[in-house]
Amino acid sequence: MNTPLSLYDRVMSTRDALAQRTPARPVIGFVLGSGLGRLVGALKDPQVVPYAELEHVPRSTVPGHAGKLVLGHVDGRSGPVHVAMLSGRAHLYEGHDVAELTIAVRALIALGCRAMVLTNAAGGIHTEYRPGDLMVITDHLNLQWKNPLSGPHDERLGARFIDMTHAYDRPLRARLHEAARGLKVRLHDGIYAAVPGPSYETPAEVRMLRTLGADAVGMSTVHETIAARHAGARVVGLSLISNVAAGIEDAALSHEEVTATADRVAQEATTLLERFIPMAAEELA
Repeated sequence: MNTPLSLYDRVMSTRDALAQRTPARPVIGFVLGSGLGRLVGALKDPQVVPYAELEHVPRSTVPGHAGKLVLGHVDGRSGPVHVAMLSGRAHLYEGHDVAELTIAVRALIALGCRAMVLTNAAGGIHTEYRPGDLMVITDHLNLQWKNPLSGPHDERLGARFIDMTHAYDRPLRARLHEAARGLKVRLHDGIYAAVPGPSYETPAEVRMLRTLGADAVGMSTVHETIAARHAGARVVGLSLISNVAAGIEDAALSHEEVTATADRVAQEATTLLERFIPMAAEELA
């Protein structure tokens, strides 16, 4: 009987498969949430790798998640900035092990990414948030009750215990705000709560989350943040407020509303992140 590959071996196998596609080594990695996949169109000389060609990367079954990795570059002030973008993600509610969901992020960091930009569509809990707003994540609440570092420890992946005081990098967040000011794009700062899903929250749950300090709620991102910090990368989180959470307005919620809002404001988010990439590269240099 074949012994199952360790998480480390699956990460390295994925890294090696990507390294064979291009000699360039990306310095910034992205995870693109619902409706934000059009950012890959900003990349020059793109190399597209469907998740189906990456043996250990789980596929998403959710509409709005393309399921492909795109390697390319954008122009920076001192030359090209090489970037890798995961267009779409699998989620915990699709039945995956939480550590398995971090393989692609870990592989990009092993390939050379020193920072990960994690995006998502989220429900707005803060009463001032409206559909189409953008929120920079300053901290998170892991209410999925799963941690990708649980289980047997493999020091090749990182330390057993990691500090999460500054999980979302302050200097890179400042650069994102700088990019937004240049484009006259309004950005909120807020706390993201991750819940298991796939059902949307009840009004009582939204009141609970607001009491706990959450400004937005979604079903992803937190495990990727933990894994990226574990692997030594800096993290930026950006939520597109796709709907107001249950109970704030007397309206039913749907995934179609989420994707429709994301599609409507995706160009603004895409322009912002495109402007941010060279600035982030300067911060990382």
